[in-house]
Amino acid sequence: MTRIVILFLLAAAVCAAQPHATDARIYDPSADAAAALDNALHEAGQQGKHVLVQVGGNWCPWCIRLEKLFASNDTIARAIRDNYVFIRVNYSKENKNLATLERLGYPQRFGFPVLVVLDARGTRLHTQDSGFLEDGKGHSPEKVLTFLSKWTPSALDAKQYLEN
Repeated sequence: MTRIVILFLLAAAVCAAQPHATDARIYDPSADAAAALDNALHEAGQQGKHVLVQVGGNWCPWCIRLEKLFASNDTIARAIRDNYVFIRVNYSKENKNLATLERLGYPQRFGFPVLVVLDARGTRLHTQDSGFLEDGKGHSPEKVLTFLSKWTPSALDAKQYLEN
């Protein structure tokens, strides 16, 4: 019996030491998502980029995992920096940002995190269910990079596909 109690206490201590999704503060529930989106669209227009919107919340472990991949993988970070204006839109009990999500075509129907690609005029080009980017207990860098490369401004430039 004593061994069971000790094992239980050790397991509880290990769980308590593990970071929880709510420990991360990636998303700001008080942020004005509509203004952030407007600013991102303006910036994308000036820079010839698309807008990449990551919708999720601090409560979401998969949102935190995707964010960590974006921050830790230099190739992915460069692909985002070179081709997109990146913003996060919070979805939580504190602020669901429903008006902005309506504007984005209701991406929450895919679960969280969800990625939305817009052109600089605000036209939704693609909504990506991040579940298709997963591999094991995280997101596949290769799948994420493939996704990012298929929605860049140059990938959608018709000139490269026209026969001369």
